[in-house]
Amino acid sequence: MINNMEQVQASLNRLITWVETEKFMGWDPYDILNSRVPFHWLGKWGPPIATQVQKRNPVNLRPVLGIEKGYNPKGMGLSLKAYCNLYHLTGVKKHLATAHSLFEWLADNYSPGYSGYCWGYNFPWASPKEYKKAYLPSVVVTSVVIDGMHEYHKITGSCKAKNIIFSAAEYILQDIPVTHWDDGLSFAYTHISKGVCYNASLHATEVLVRAKSMGANIDEKLITEAVHYALNRQKPDGSWNYSYDPVKDTERKQIDFHQGFVLVSLRNIMKQGGILQDEISRAITKGLEFYKKEQFFPNGRSMWRLPKKWPVDIHNQSQGIITFALLKDYGPAYLDFADTIVRWTIDNMQGKQGSFYYRKYPLFTNKIPYMRWGQAWMLLALTEYLLMRQGGPKE
Repeated sequence: MINNMEQVQASLNRLITWVETEKFMGWDPYDILNSRVPFHWLGKWGPPIATQVQKRNPVNLRPVLGIEKGYNPKGMGLSLKAYCNLYHLTGVKKHLATAHSLFEWLADNYSPGYSGYCWGYNFPWASPKEYKKAYLPSVVVTSVVIDGMHEYHKITGSCKAKNIIFSAAEYILQDIPVTHWDDGLSFAYTHISKGVCYNASLHATEVLVRAKSMGANIDEKLITEAVHYALNRQKPDGSWNYSYDPVKDTERKQIDFHQGFVLVSLRNIMKQGGILQDEISRAITKGLEFYKKEQFFPNGRSMWRLPKKWPVDIHNQSQGIITFALLKDYGPAYLDFADTIVRWTIDNMQGKQGSFYYRKYPLFTNKIPYMRWGQAWMLLALTEYLLMRQGGPKE
């Protein structure tokens, strides 16, 4: 273990150097519509086809297509949480100073025009049915940012951070559609979304729980009903599908890193809200067993989307590390398995300069170092892992 901890620290140091050299700016798998090329001239199929092709392309054509590196609010939120973790781990003032800078950037670069602070991706997104403009806020991006700000507030006691967290809760309460079901309720992904995405609904719930835990006047019934609905969507084997379309009465079966999202959200809601302890614990226990047994190989390599084995995606790897580290109290084998995933990921997906590769295939590796998708998630994953190895942050 000593040698492995030294390996992890060395890996983290290389990643920190790379990220700071890049000044937290980078490309994203989904940023093709930031290009100067007018893909919309090809009709409704032009933008979505361009997006799907480019996110799989191992050759980085972004400089040729006029796509500049940028700041992604979600990546900045992940980095804020990671630098708070670094300060917990080391007490080094430089890391706290970086956290201050990341916090201020996020405070200045929210999506205006809504009922409270909220954030979205720094690129447009398109499907044949809809087009979402850059910075259109979502509960997922907002929740990730608020997670970082909540940790920042615990360290600094910042009144500004507290006010922003309360404001983000108002965005959820005032702008996000709520669907009531026989067994609970769900929050939509964005203010224009229809249907329900299970992990997104729980992300919205997390924002409310964090604000309530800090003194915001939020009806606990909203939180408990949202949790009840998510728990009732869990399958007998412990998994969750991705979403539900009430018009077609069908679920989208996409089992990947979102399983980890759900488990971590449930853990955070239970820990900070103090609600439904037994019900959530049972769901987490069953979900963790599925996640470890079905979504990872014993050597720490992840599946892509069940039942597909390839490619190995850095997002699956990082979320596995985070999930098994944070949920270590459900059995010592889980933190040990986080250790296994860390070692495999460093050995197989980190480049010499410190950044992590995007995807690994049987015959080649896509080495494009995406900032939000890969580097920010691994920065958080490695710091969460090291922090949990030390017993967690002091509350």
